[in-house]
Amino acid sequence: MIRDAEILGGLVETVRRFVRERLVPAEALVEETNAIPPAIIDEMRALGLFGLSIPEAYGGLGLTMEEEVMVALELGYTSAAFRSVIGTNNGIGSQGIIVDGTEAQKAHWLPRMASGEVIGSFALTEPDVGSDAGSVRTTARREGDHYILNGTKRYITNAPVADVFTLMARTGEAGPGGVTAFLVAADSPGLSLGPPDRKMGQRGTKTCDVILRECRVPADAVIGGVEGQGFKTAMKVLNRGRLHIAAVCVGQAQRLCDEAVGFARSRVQFGKPIAEHQLVQAMLADCATETYAGLCMVTDAARRFDAGERIVQQAASCKLFCSEMAGRVADRALQVHGGAGYMQDYPVEHFYRDVRLFRLYEGTSQIQQIIIAREMCAQR
Repeated sequence: MIRDAEILGGLVETVRRFVRERLVPAEALVEETNAIPPAIIDEMRALGLFGLSIPEAYGGLGLTMEEEVMVALELGYTSAAFRSVIGTNNGIGSQGIIVDGTEAQKAHWLPRMASGEVIGSFALTEPDVGSDAGSVRTTARREGDHYILNGTKRYITNAPVADVFTLMARTGEAGPGGVTAFLVAADSPGLSLGPPDRKMGQRGTKTCDVILRECRVPADAVIGGVEGQGFKTAMKVLNRGRLHIAAVCVGQAQRLCDEAVGFARSRVQFGKPIAEHQLVQAMLADCATETYAGLCMVTDAARRFDAGERIVQQAASCKLFCSEMAGRVADRALQVHGGAGYMQDYPVEHFYRDVRLFRLYEGTSQIQQIIIAREMCAQR
């Protein structure tokens, strides 16, 4: 259920203005420097954006899924790097603690995550482990009142700026049942970081390897205090994460629609704006239609989530469709711009590169297809 409409409307409008008046003008600087200005991060803290999905009892805004989607749509209107810096605090970096953490873990980490004092990160992927998340090779062995961790995590979002990692390591037998979730502070002895990754797009988003060599963490770092529950914890938070990413994709698509329309209105060829040429109109119409379809899907699935329905199939469908859709919209938007779209002087160039990642992380498109098909076949 959505809270007071006036309060929610005020929040969404505040985020909308912040995105358009503060973040959009800073996009070129982020592209050039590969970093988000610290002043902007401070403003994001002040707006409460680091705690959108963290319960109010721990200092967050405690948004419902539908409310979070509404905010994510606005954040998706600008460069993905801005959302990424707050994404792990609101998503997989905090949700594992929320759903399975002990009260002591919640009290220690969540208020500081909500305020932005602490930046969380989620460390699951490894050099040889990606989609097959149950095959984690990083090990954790118990020694008295500590665990000793060894392994490498790869492509970890926010790792260079993170204060704590929700990290998956193997404590038991092969397979998902042997995976345990740990809360590993960034300053833990034996933890180091690899060089920053050089990525195709999403400049300003920081990722790198997390290297564990005899990394020592206290026994109470196990999320929930129970070994072997890590894979289950990860799976519990995926539906929310997939809907959030899907909403961001819709926001990106809407921005690309607006950029394409703006260019088509001003660019004149054959004696008239190209917006009056029917083949260009067809591309614009397809962009708008698919963006609207994505919006409807995500909104419906979010409402079902808030109603307590099982939405594994719907969440995977949203992630699949919206991430693929954003790629198609980006391609058409660039085509509308013609040669100009290939130049870094226009936003569509970096959006074209940025949206490609959405089809890969938090479950590739192929993984989403497998999930959808399994859910279909399991229905009676």
